[in-house]
Amino acid sequence: TVANSFCVNQTLLKKLPYDTVHDLRPVALMGLSEHVLATHPGSGLKRVADIVAQAKAGKSLSYASFGQGTSAHLAGEMLKSALGTPDIVHVPYKGQAPALADLLGGQVSMMFGNWPEFRSHVASGKLVAIGMATAKRSVYAPDLPTLAEQGARVESNSWNGMLAPAGVSDDVVARVNREVNAALKVPHVAEALKKGGIADRSGTPAEFGDFIRSEIERYAVVIRQAHITAEG
Repeated sequence: TVANSFCVNQTLLKKLPYDTVHDLRPVALMGLSEHVLATHPGSGLKRVADIVAQAKAGKSLSYASFGQGTSAHLAGEMLKSALGTPDIVHVPYKGQAPALADLLGGQVSMMFGNWPEFRSHVASGKLVAIGMATAKRSVYAPDLPTLAEQGARVESNSWNGMLAPAGVSDDVVARVNREVNAALKVPHVAEALKKGGIADRSGTPAEFGDFIRSEIERYAVVIRQAHITAEG
């Protein structure tokens, strides 16, 4: 299985032991978890306009990520570009857990992350959800505005999919795709995904291939514009 990093690495890493597009065949996109931008209550950041105001006032702001080149890192750079706030500092961590711990402790100002992991902290008041990094309002948080509604067009998520070696036949790819899609529709599986805030994005291998190519292109623009490297 593969995730966002599969598309990011095509541009981020100078040398890969494989060609992302030509050496592997898309089989099935299995699920997608939408990202939310959350802040610590003590930061005073409750909406996108607050970020802009504090940044322009010269206040020190930072955002945490799961690590250099991760989807949360790239989302932070998208936000900086969209808002024209280049001085927001990126603080990379080794995984989401330590990053979230420091956000909860107020050591960093904000962070992009999976809505399912943030939901309980937002409900308890330990975090403030500024907005969803989605094109339209999420079915999992319909009352929460998107960042785009607030003037920051940022789309970010985490996803998982299945690939096969390029030499695998069309018949095998099609059969596995059908089986995966059917499994995602099994009631108890579908319910578990829904409870976990994971959207069923099942479709054809061709659709998954188009999705991968669009993700590679989207991330490549961010990486180049922000001069992101694997080393930081």
